Amino acid sequence: MGSGRTYKERVPIVSKSKILLVEEDENLAHLVLRHVRDAGYAADWIRDGGTALGTDPAEYGLWILDLMLPRVFGLDVLKQVRTTSDIPIIIMSGQVETHVKVRALQMGCDDYLTKPFWPEELIARVEARLRRPNAVHRNQIVVGELLLDLEGRRAILGGIDVMLTRVEFDLLAQLTRRRGGAIQRGWLAEKVLDPAREGTQRTLDVHVSRLRKKLGSHAGCVVTVFGIGYRFDENGAR
Repeated sequence: MGSGRTYKERVPIVSKSKILLVEEDENLAHLVLRHVRDAGYAADWIRDGGTALGTDPAEYGLWILDLMLPRVFGLDVLKQVRTTSDIPIIIMSGQVETHVKVRALQMGCDDYLTKPFWPEELIARVEARLRRPNAVHRNQIVVGELLLDLEGRRAILGGIDVMLTRVEFDLLAQLTRRRGGAIQRGWLAEKVLDPAREGTQRTLDVHVSRLRKKLGSHAGCVVTVFGIGYRFDENGAR
């Protein structure tokens, strides 16, 4: 048991983050930029994948990414960005095939919007992604009653310390960083397991099971996404 202190502080999300639009079609780009800026967001536009790969994700709060891009395909951009950044990424594409959507989710996108679409729907999805109450700030992640101290490697749930192993802590940190997004099992295994000793997806499932037991009434927050992996949903708490 911990000290029993209750952590009341919630780190606020910056309400209007800067957005990067990566889209080849000039007419569509201007339409999206107009609606994004009318909604109060600063926004930049890049029209090819090569330039996108040369952009620092840390300069933005969210990316809107097309798939059919010159120079570098959108999924390749997504894959490369995900090796260094957990920035929210919304795919905006004319490709409606299920296998393409599944592949994008497996590679780490947070949402997938098919063309054509109503601009109001895009803005609603942007705002939904940016207002989600998990925060990474001052080496902390806060999601509902859960606080992760990344520097001290402490997990505090409802004011009580939860004793986690290294793998369980890293797993929970990766899930909460991209709360609500489906994360591929293979990607998680690569990020949290020691490949020399335990780098298999089957081993990852064992750690997920143990993590759920330690979360107690919040075990349902770690959701299995069949065919993909896992996601964190704070509404799963009993």
